[in-house]
Amino acid sequence: MSQYKVAVIQAAPVLFDLAATLDKVESLVAEAKEKQVRLILFPEAFISAYPRGLSFGTVVGSRKDEGRKLWQRYWDSSITEGDASCDRLGQMAKDANAFLVIGVNEKDATSGTLYCSMFYFSPEGEFVGKHRKIKPTAQERVIWGEDDGSTLSCFDTVLGKIGGLICWENYMPLARMSMYQKGVQVYLAPTADNRDGWQQTMRHIALEGRCFVLGSNQFVTKAMYPDDLPGGVDLEDQPEVMANGGSVIVDPLGNVIAGPLWGEEGILTADIDLGQVIQSKLDFDPIGHYHRPDIFEFKVNKQPGIKKVE
Repeated sequence: MSQYKVAVIQAAPVLFDLAATLDKVESLVAEAKEKQVRLILFPEAFISAYPRGLSFGTVVGSRKDEGRKLWQRYWDSSITEGDASCDRLGQMAKDANAFLVIGVNEKDATSGTLYCSMFYFSPEGEFVGKHRKIKPTAQERVIWGEDDGSTLSCFDTVLGKIGGLICWENYMPLARMSMYQKGVQVYLAPTADNRDGWQQTMRHIALEGRCFVLGSNQFVTKAMYPDDLPGGVDLEDQPEVMANGGSVIVDPLGNVIAGPLWGEEGILTADIDLGQVIQSKLDFDPIGHYHRPDIFEFKVNKQPGIKKVE
């Protein structure tokens, strides 16, 4: 299928509440289904919070008990591959007859580590794979572990080759190249960055990779945080609008075809034609005729092969 409609969700989860967030995801997926889309992208850490503004009681050299309690609450609102929440997300994808890609806090029950991940579900409701963030940014390193490269995933689907990176991974040139070398055609970029400069990043990746780029961010206000959150005092000096959105869809020549959406929740949609990916490579291709393998050598340790999704 070379022509189809995609959807980018801009919304907030019900912060730190797994059950209510899953209900909201279900509602948003149903709304996207009415728009007859074949691919639905949610923001980074949508299940069940990107904890902007919170310190988890940490400074260099010490930790507070309230931060540990907040950490447990964050853990409790996270999910595991193959658990009941994961199965429910698969059913949502099946009900919508669409690929569903969503940012989650993924917990490893054995190690006790949380990962910032993207979970992929097929229109048949199957969990087909994931990507774990390889380098959390700044204070994120307190709450999230690092992937080893084995989930730098790209999927060969009826909608073309789909893959992507999370937030500031997209500033890592070699991480982007790991997607390009798989021939990614629809590049997914869930994020928590709502600065104006992020818009240029999304356009640059589209131009550099000669691919469609879907950027998805949250719209969150301080009032959406629970009143009883341990460590909530951290929020006192934060602005009322904690994340202002900026979700966007860009074509392979860097043209914005939907958005950016600011200051509200909503669903962006766009009709895409994979023929434009081929057309865009007339004059540039980062892994083909505009590449010099006789000069440059690129290797990714542990990156999996392209997974075929029927």
